[in-house]
Amino acid sequence: MSMDLDSVALPSVHRPQQSATILCCNCGAPIDGTQSAGALCYDCIKLTTDVSEGIQREGVIHTCRDCERWLSPPSQWVTAAMESRELLALCLKKLRGLNKVRIIDASFLWTEPHSRRVKVKITVQQEAYEGTILQQTFEVEYVVAYQQCPECAKSYTPNTWRASVQVRQKVPHKRTFLYLEQLLLKHGAHKDTINIKEVKDGLDFYFAQRNHAEKFVDFLTSVTPVRVKKSQELISMDVHTSTKSYKFTYSCELLPICKDDLVALPLKLAKSIGNISPLSLCYRIGTSVNLIDPNTLQTADLPSAIYWRAPFKSLADVKELVEFIVLDIEPTATQNGRFFGAEVTVARASDLGVNDTTYFCRTHLGGVLHAGDSVLGYHLTGTNFNNPQFEELEQNNTYGSTIPDVLLVKKYYARKKKPKARSWKLKRMEKDEGELLPKKADQERMDADYEMFLRDVEEDSELRQTLALYKAQQQRRAADEMSMATSADDEVPQINMDELLEDFDELNVNDMES
Repeated sequence: MSMDLDSVALPSVHRPQQSATILCCNCGAPIDGTQSAGALCYDCIKLTTDVSEGIQREGVIHTCRDCERWLSPPSQWVTAAMESRELLALCLKKLRGLNKVRIIDASFLWTEPHSRRVKVKITVQQEAYEGTILQQTFEVEYVVAYQQCPECAKSYTPNTWRASVQVRQKVPHKRTFLYLEQLLLKHGAHKDTINIKEVKDGLDFYFAQRNHAEKFVDFLTSVTPVRVKKSQELISMDVHTSTKSYKFTYSCELLPICKDDLVALPLKLAKSIGNISPLSLCYRIGTSVNLIDPNTLQTADLPSAIYWRAPFKSLADVKELVEFIVLDIEPTATQNGRFFGAEVTVARASDLGVNDTTYFCRTHLGGVLHAGDSVLGYHLTGTNFNNPQFEELEQNNTYGSTIPDVLLVKKYYARKKKPKARSWKLKRMEKDEGELLPKKADQERMDADYEMFLRDVEEDSELRQTLALYKAQQQRRAADEMSMATSADDEVPQINMDELLEDFDELNVNDMES
């Protein structure tokens, strides 16, 4: 039987196409001839081709000694910490030829802190030949040079500020300014100031730009009850271009009521904010004044805007507190948050052994007071107040039957340790005292106010949460020795070491001295 081969369809066979293998012209290694570039293997291409050619290996970066900012060409000064992302971006921006390659990775290399050198390791990629991509890592060394920024240069010459913020509070102590100082240090709100000057009843902050002053004023209004007034003064004017130069001044007046002050509210105001008792205590100052009635534990908030419509002064401040001894205490069933109501029988500490006069009152300190404790309060019996609100209160007799004899404010802890024995500390802000050099009596008063503020920090946990407390490295050993030597202050509130931060500035100074 015959078959016609032409009519039979043979299956097609697909054979893989074999690549041509050649030898590298440099090292003789077998390579793919269809994909090789210049008859060189990949290793030889890396040895003969430098993809980082034309990129600087050395550079100079400028920083200002005073404000510690870095110069970003041509004229911008930016804030960046050492080995931060902002400083790395600034270093890469200053390299010429880096835009011709693709950056894969960049990181800092460790250098001596005082060598004034910054090293950066950079990994780049670039296509050397068609289909061949090379990756290379190299180091760039920068020299840190000092250059004074224009803002710091202006600060050393007179009359260079463009805006000033005048913060004032007419009270006999500085507790509010000490608290405000710690808030400024914690949030860095004063970093744009070119000078801080201490004046009577307050501080003056000077700024080189108007927007910096407005930002500072916004911070003040967000943490304290303050009234702001703005004024401007024409410095110069160009009649040809109608260009004018002004100096701006912001007057910020803090509300003259502080924590632990005794307040006599106007009757209409007391009814409008919740019908609270007109005779109240201020237990906290925030964006508004927080008041409490020790008899009923009723609380109310007095907004700053409402206060400035009809301002009034406090009836008594912490300078007038009197020490009492708790003779008997009976808790009641009332409670409002951290306040516990109680009925207390107290006697003045100065009357013990002299007379048997006792006073009965209600207080909001039922959770912390016990029989035998010392407590600070306002002694109202036989006290004359030159205050129209208090006189109206006595005439209308709206505070129950009579004005209470005593209003207790806070528990008193007897301290026998020296103030230097604390294992924690607060940072202070550098201020220019100007012409108001403190006298000896003024310095003693300022030290007493600061010691009172430190005691408030120890006793008030809510106050500590808003501040930045640091470990006192040099004083911790002395504090431990004092605590072991005496146990007279066991009842004094102690700050947990977990709440304290490390003071890196002090650690760096100790490293330099060692």
